[in-house]
Amino acid sequence: MQAPKTRKIKVNYNTGEHLSPWRESLNDIIFGAETQTGKFFDIVLIIAIAISVLSVMLSSVDAIHKEYSKIFFYTEWTFTILFSVEYILRLISVRQPKLYVRSFFGIIDLLSILPTYIGLLLPGIKYMLIIRILRLLRIFRIFKLAEYVEEAETLMTALKNSSQKILVFLYTVLTLSIIFGSLLYVVEGSDSGFTSIPKSVYWAIVTLTTVGYGDIAPQTPLGQIIAAIIMIMGYGIIAVPTGIYSAELIKSYYPAKISNDACPNCGKIGHDTDADFCKYCGGSLAEVNE
Repeated sequence: MQAPKTRKIKVNYNTGEHLSPWRESLNDIIFGAETQTGKFFDIVLIIAIAISVLSVMLSSVDAIHKEYSKIFFYTEWTFTILFSVEYILRLISVRQPKLYVRSFFGIIDLLSILPTYIGLLLPGIKYMLIIRILRLLRIFRIFKLAEYVEEAETLMTALKNSSQKILVFLYTVLTLSIIFGSLLYVVEGSDSGFTSIPKSVYWAIVTLTTVGYGDIAPQTPLGQIIAAIIMIMGYGIIAVPTGIYSAELIKSYYPAKISNDACPNCGKIGHDTDADFCKYCGGSLAEVNE
């Protein structure tokens, strides 16, 4: 008699032992979107986040900041204090505070209030409050847009699966940029603006990615020929990461069916069910598929 299969339950910061009644009620309001109170809380929170992000963006405009500097100052601290209180309430009402602190939303919630306090020592860092916009991701949960979250997970999975290939590609691009940058530094020299290898590498990256700022340009015929070659290469290089990611995305939507039958020649497994030849040795799989 086989033992019954145990079902694995995904543990998150909002599961575990029951809290006291008032903390459970607070949990339903802050983390729940099923009740009217919980939905109202989330909608008010989203409006507050949107206003705070807009305030940070407008405060970076010198003309507006000079005229309304006091308003921006009080607005920033008002929202920071409110979000700080909210963060503390989340810690109180959640069933597993440590897991919440380490979760995605827990980290984002903390990062959305820290810049204001750090800004007392480093004033410029307060503009990093713009990270609060990530808190708007809760809108998917509030308005029952779970299918969009699932699609986002598919995109992230494809990006994760293609990360190693993209890293190799980026290493190749960086290597080419250093080689071409150094070559232009030798060919052009400081008279054409290529005053150092790092600056020449910067030019190579800008040219290879087809951005072309135009702040540095080769002046000699040989330098222009090399630049033309880099530009043509750039068009082909741009398509590579797109192709890598697209292939992984297709695999995520249409996963290949893998056979566990071994190749009669090399003995390796992991072939597609409709494969006629071994992907490792090239031998025929006819005997396996029969």
